[in-house]
This record gives sequence, structure tokens and C-alpha cells, in this order.
Amino acid sequence: MMMWYGSNGGWGGWLLMTIAMVLFWALIITAVVLIVRYLISQRPTDISAGSALRPEEVPADRYARGEIDDDEYQRRLALLHQNR
Repeated sequence: MMMWYGSNGGWGGWLLMTIAMVLFWALIITAVVLIVRYLISQRPTDISAGSALRPEEVPADRYARGEIDDDEYQRRLALLHQNR
């Protein structure tokens, strides 16, 4: 039987190398996933991150994003000022 580059002809070396390669890539993929999850969790969100918006800023922010129209914005501001 022909030997390959000094191999003993057994499967032990190939099996060990395959297992090591699978574990290596599993470690790399796990590290990337954990880093991405950490970076996403550190990104601030709108109101849920605890950014203290004044009551007048909430309708202004929604108006700027196009969620409410001009009439709705004016109505909400009037209600805020009326209830102070």
C-alpha cells in the first residue's frame, strides 16, 4: 500500500484534524455572533433606551419621521399645552 507523505496509513490523524477544524470554525462563528449581539445591544433605541424626551418632543419626532400629519401634530401640541 502506498503511504502519503509520511503518513502511517491510519485514520487517527485525519480524524483528529477534522475534529479540530470543526471546533475551530465553531469557535470563530460563535465569537462573531456574540460580538454582533453585543454591538446591537449597545446601540441606543428611541424611547425604550431611556432617553428622556420632553412631551413636546414626542409629537415633533413623530412628525419629522412622517408618522403624523400637520393637523395631528398641531392638535397634539395644543392638547399638551392645554393640559399643563
